Amino acid sequence: MPDSEKVLICPACGEEMNKIYIEEIQCLIDICLDGCGGLFFDNREYKKVYGNESAIDQIKAALEGKNFKPVEPSKRTCPACGMKMITNKTSLDGSVIIDDCYGCGGKFLDYGELDKIKAEFKSENEHSEDVMKYLKNKMGEEYTEIQAYKLTSDKNKKPNLLNNIINKFL
Repeated sequence: MPDSEKVLICPACGEEMNKIYIEEIQCLIDICLDGCGGLFFDNREYKKVYGNESAIDQIKAALEGKNFKPVEPSKRTCPACGMKMITNKTSLDGSVIIDDCYGCGGKFLDYGELDKIKAEFKSENEHSEDVMKYLKNKMGEEYTEIQAYKLTSDKNKKPNLLNNIINKFL
């Protein structure tokens, strides 16, 4: 889903979200400045922000000096497309939980979660590598079998859904 220009309603506290234009990544980021301080990223915006310290600094500057009301974890609805959001752990120890929309690819982070994620992983690549290590440890023999399948599969085959899934895990 492309960058939404409509005013979004915060899925955590129900307040209108403000749009902050981040020049470096050429995106409008939705921030709940008058409510809970949550952040909503349209599809692919999160990856653009994650690797860009200047963009993160601009988001922090918009949040600086404000008092935000606390919110309780709850089932949330995507402010962009209206689908139910799914809670996912983004840290290996389970300390950071964000809301993902599997309909449009949006992500919602509660106030302070971006800082927690950045403190744990310096880059998206480092995060991905740690996730792969975690999966290898949890899956054990199954991971080895998937890796062996990938190495022996015919490289001239047209990629299919199963190959795409396997490639994401290896």
